[in-house]
Amino acid sequence: MRLSDESQQFFMATRVGPPSESAGGAADAAGGSGPYRQGEDGEASMRTKAILFGSDFDAPLPFREVFAREFPELDFRIWPDAGRVEDIEYALIWKIDDGVLRTLPNLRAILALGAGVDQILKDPAFPAHVVLYRLLDAGLAAQMSEYAIHAVLDVHRRMAEYRAQQRRREWRRLDAVHPSERTVGVMGLGVLGADLARKLSVLGFRTIGWSRTPKSLDGVGCFYGEGGMAEFLGRSEITVVLLPLTPETQGIINSKTLRQLPRGAAIVNIARGGHVVEADLLAALDSGHLSRAVLDVFHDEPLADDHPFWTHPRVVVTPHIAAQPIAELAMQQILETLRRLEAGETPMGRVDPAIGY
Repeated sequence: MRLSDESQQFFMATRVGPPSESAGGAADAAGGSGPYRQGEDGEASMRTKAILFGSDFDAPLPFREVFAREFPELDFRIWPDAGRVEDIEYALIWKIDDGVLRTLPNLRAILALGAGVDQILKDPAFPAHVVLYRLLDAGLAAQMSEYAIHAVLDVHRRMAEYRAQQRRREWRRLDAVHPSERTVGVMGLGVLGADLARKLSVLGFRTIGWSRTPKSLDGVGCFYGEGGMAEFLGRSEITVVLLPLTPETQGIINSKTLRQLPRGAAIVNIARGGHVVEADLLAALDSGHLSRAVLDVFHDEPLADDHPFWTHPRVVVTPHIAAQPIAELAMQQILETLRRLEAGETPMGRVDPAIGY
């Protein structure tokens, strides 16, 4: 579903980012963007069809303005000002307080403002009977691949060592390895992981991948399940983590799996901090078994000032920026999902809560 010209212009001029006062306060948002209907008692009352927005990152103003143009029949409300909860049929969220979704008796669907949904499914009171949809791309795949390829090339070409030499004013060439002699492993072969694996293969790397279930990708050696994990890890000189965070993948990068990597291997984690047992990773780095870790995601964010990752000589830290949804593309996908739901059709991106994606 394409945005109208007016909405496209609005998104070009408005960047979605952390909420600010200019993005419209809760008091201003409580009345929503939609019209009112006249009650039997002659007094105005809110319409009975609403969508609830909840995010601790995305500013609500761009979404509210576009919904007013593209979906005027939906009253746009911003948590915590939900109004009459019986009106709410849809929830558009990145993250919302645990238990909130359970209080919406007529909730038909939940639309996530990202590709990952673990922060939504962790709610102990998540209403499992309500369908959940996630963003399938919205510019995420290209950005994830950019970040991962940059990290892989940085490790492959030993750039950290050259930067250290520069600080010492040391002019010395290090041995080079052809990409065809370097194996890069991608953990997770969904939309994002498959895109990265294909691009690494095109760059000439020996590319392998691991997933929960069997996958087949041209130019990529694919492993799956518990039975394929050891061989995958044993070959992976540089491992990029792109798994969804589920109970099965929580802490998957631990002392056991790290020991299975070749000595001198590197880890790039751009999925979720919960995949990594941080103490085990630090131990592997300190022992020299791992040569480098490039980390964009962490157990607790922002990363604490005294966290050892900040100053560890073998760790690169970035503030969860590997991929951020492109506002216009995300909005197009959200509106198309709603259009299909309203028409009684089946949208793309439905999440299976049992497996977490």
